[in-house]
Amino acid sequence: MTEISEFDALGLRNALATKEVSAREATAHFLAKIEELNPSLGSFVTVTADLALQTAARADDAVAAGAVPGMLHGMPLAYKDLLDVTGIATGYGTAAFEPVIAKQDSPLVAVLSGTGAIGLGKTQVPEFGLSCHSENEVSPPARNPLDATRSAGGSSGGQAAAIAAGMLPFGPGNDGGGSVRIPASACGLIGLKPGLGTVPTDVLDGKVDAFGAPRLTVSGPLAHTAADAALLMDAMVDATAETFLEAVSEPALEALRSLRIGISTASPFSSVYPITLSPDTRAALDAGIKRLGAFGHHMEEAELYYDAAYPENFSTVWTSGLAAAPIPPGSESKLGTLARSFRERAIARDKSTSLAAARRLTEIAADFRTQWGRYDVILTPAMAFAPPKIGFYTSQDADTDYMRQCQYTPYTSMVNVSGLPAITVPTFTTADGFSMGVQIIGRAGSEARLLTLAAQLTKM
Repeated sequence: MTEISEFDALGLRNALATKEVSAREATAHFLAKIEELNPSLGSFVTVTADLALQTAARADDAVAAGAVPGMLHGMPLAYKDLLDVTGIATGYGTAAFEPVIAKQDSPLVAVLSGTGAIGLGKTQVPEFGLSCHSENEVSPPARNPLDATRSAGGSSGGQAAAIAAGMLPFGPGNDGGGSVRIPASACGLIGLKPGLGTVPTDVLDGKVDAFGAPRLTVSGPLAHTAADAALLMDAMVDATAETFLEAVSEPALEALRSLRIGISTASPFSSVYPITLSPDTRAALDAGIKRLGAFGHHMEEAELYYDAAYPENFSTVWTSGLAAAPIPPGSESKLGTLARSFRERAIARDKSTSLAAARRLTEIAADFRTQWGRYDVILTPAMAFAPPKIGFYTSQDADTDYMRQCQYTPYTSMVNVSGLPAITVPTFTTADGFSMGVQIIGRAGSEARLLTLAAQLTKM
């Protein structure tokens, strides 16, 4: 019998479906890994061991009684501490108010639970999911399994660290400015940000925010392999079909050739911040270019020109929602430096400024789509440099913290603004053992193609 630790997520799913492994066994295995590794990595803020084992037992009993197993029958998962799970506290990574016991599941949690997934707990996030790290003032930071002195990225850093360390087989994150792709890249995983509306639960409240700006946040998978990411995408989008898994089959890999791929290191943040790429970042980009070229794709430099108004308007839209955050009177002082400062600015900002920023960002988004649409996909570096030390951001004032985040992640938020899909894929390991990679930006509806390209990039 294959040991559970030897399965990738797809292999484990198949073993659970054929009863080679029981849901109880899978759950117990990953709970043991959490007990062993979480104290040093800070991935989980809440572990629901008893509930998980009870749910696994019911799942096994149901299948034994003849129930048809769901797509993710018995698969252990966890959820960011921004999503609600019935009966479990949601803390949002803040000390400004007490965690709230959820009365019902968030829509994505309900969908994945409906496919048979078993929740093991809640994972670490930065305050309100704002940042590209996963540190807050409530619980220990999520640390990178490749080097525990380094950031695991964010805001899905707890998820990424848990998956990379073997505490979870794969997992869902949400991405409002890079929060799936950043931690995936930091921890050596694949991270897919779907286009807005691909995952139905992302647009239950519409495709624009309260000010009319493009809705930025979507849900996507973090995984070790393209096939594992495809499996989770199928469960998130339509668990009655394996559309995305088909995209990573051998025939699909062989069939996808001759794409026109535009290569770019231009960033819309370069108009306000110096953007410097490390030699390892350039090596990772070169490795990606070489591998995709070997599959017969046409690689060329893309001439892209970004509107200098992007940074200011993105920052305005990104922080506007903080004004409405339900902070109890007198608790503002308990907010972290970044959240407190940006909330003060959002409250002081008049509504017309937010509305104008929303209109301008909508125009910029259209320009992104037009420029990138001249190519089949756009290839950029994933991050600008290796994951920084814990405290690199939070030790600074708000403006320096934010600048450093933009300098580490110069290529991610623009994709959220565009509403298009993108995927980050590891392509290079540094001398220090860090994973570096590339980002591929696709056209609307091209998530399957991006997974095929990710499979090509990681094919040995």
